[in-house]
Amino acid sequence: MRIALGIEYDGTGFYGWQRQSDGRTVQACVEAALSEVADHEVKVVCAGRTDTGVHATGQVIHFDSSAERAMKGWIRGTNAHLPPDVRVQWSRPMDESFHARFTATRRHYRYIIHNDPVRSALLRNRVAWEYQYLDESRMASAARYLLGEHDFTSFRAVACQAHSPVRTIHHLELKRTGNCIYLDIKANAFLHHMVRCIAGVLIAVGRGEQAPGWVEELLAAKDRHLSGMNASPAGLYLVAVSYPEKFELPSGGCLPVYS
Repeated sequence: MRIALGIEYDGTGFYGWQRQSDGRTVQACVEAALSEVADHEVKVVCAGRTDTGVHATGQVIHFDSSAERAMKGWIRGTNAHLPPDVRVQWSRPMDESFHARFTATRRHYRYIIHNDPVRSALLRNRVAWEYQYLDESRMASAARYLLGEHDFTSFRAVACQAHSPVRTIHHLELKRTGNCIYLDIKANAFLHHMVRCIAGVLIAVGRGEQAPGWVEELLAAKDRHLSGMNASPAGLYLVAVSYPEKFELPSGGCLPVYS
C-alpha cells in the first residue's frame, strides 16, 4: 500500500532533508519512526529536498508498506517516535500512480526577512536578518523579471546536478508586514539554492547596491559567480506542494507569519 504524509519540521537542528552517512537529517528521523510503526524497514520519497537549516510546513512524502494501519495510526504512531522538531500533519492512502516528487506540479516556498536594526533573539533561527533598511518596492520591481520560463543558471548552486537550468516561476509576490518582508514564490520545480540565491539578489537591490534591472542582466549572463552570496537558510520555508486534483491531497501547510 502506498501512503502519502504531510510533514512539518524545524530545520535548525538538521543537516538538511536527505539521509547522510553522518549528521542528523529529517529523512533519517522520519524513516526510523515509520519503520517502528510499520514493523519493517521503510524508505520514503519527498517532494523537495531541503538544505541545512531550511524549514518546512508543507513537505509531502510517500512510502510503501505492507502493514495495515489506520490513517490516524500512521500520524499518531509516527509522531510518538519522532523528535519534537518534526511532525506528521496528515496521512492519505494513495494508488501507485502517485509519486511525491514526480507527480508534483508546483512547489511553493516562502522566504522571510526580519528587517530591523536589532536582531531578534526569539526569531534568530526562524527568519533571515537584515539590519539595513530594505526598499521593498525596488525589490518587487526586480522580482518581476523572474516571472515565467527562464534559464536560471545565475541563480543555482555551482554544484547543482539538475540536467536543465530552465524553470518556470508561476507566481512571485513580495510584501512587507511590520518589520518583516515576505517573498512567496511558486514554480514547477526549483534548482539547488535557487530561492536563497534569488532572495540574496533581491536583498542587494533592496539595499540600493544594485538597480532592479540587474536581475534581467543576471538572467542573460547565465553566470552564478555574478549573483553574489545566498541568503541565510533560516528564512526559507517549503510551505506547499501542488498535485493534480485527482489525488485529493490537502493544499499545504500553514504560512509562517512574524512581525
